[in-house]
Amino acid sequence: MTSVASTETRRRPAQGGPPLGILAAIFTGLFLAGLILSTVLADGKPYPSPFGATPDILAYFRDHRLAVQIGGALQFGAAIPLAIYAATVSARLHQLGIRAPGATIALVGGVLSSGFLALSGLLAWTLSRQEVLGEPALVHGLQYLNFAAGGPGHVVPLGLLIAGVAVPGLLARLLPAWLAWTGLAIAAVAEVATLTLLVDNAAYLLPIARFTGLAWLIIVGFRLPLQRARANDA
Repeated sequence: MTSVASTETRRRPAQGGPPLGILAAIFTGLFLAGLILSTVLADGKPYPSPFGATPDILAYFRDHRLAVQIGGALQFGAAIPLAIYAATVSARLHQLGIRAPGATIALVGGVLSSGFLALSGLLAWTLSRQEVLGEPALVHGLQYLNFAAGGPGHVVPLGLLIAGVAVPGLLARLLPAWLAWTGLAIAAVAEVATLTLLVDNAAYLLPIARFTGLAWLIIVGFRLPLQRARANDA
């Protein structure tokens, strides 16, 4: 009976969970939709930087409340598939036999990144409320917090998610070497983006790590195998 059970266990198909590539595409689509729609609804004006003048920031939020509200809602929505992606890719790595910390690092990084993105979306929604806009100092303070959560707060842990997948993907040959090394490079840029909290001019690192990271997660979502045998064949 034990032998039969073992044979049935080996023959049982791997449970891959939700498709990683689809989850990454949904996350990216919602995030980009928030950026594009908010810009269109704001008559082409980009979301203000917290390093700008308080009157300009206040004018943007007063004049484009709907754009801010929709952008924040879509940003909050994008955090959900990112969290599912992190949980699924961590489980997938364990299923592929990875017992090193990489799988857990990916999970922790993804959950933190998702949480900060959701917080940034909620702060944007708060900034769209009429009751808040009567306090210029409060608006500027919330905008700083919004930037911190959606900028380094989101991007730096996203680098941990990417590194947590790229390292075992490289060492266990689950991913093509070029893809794994690219992920490590993106993760390095994401971690260096922590400097944004100390040097304002380092903020340019955030979009570099963010948008290359989004593309990388989509590609890996479709390339990471369900079974170790498939990885070895690749």
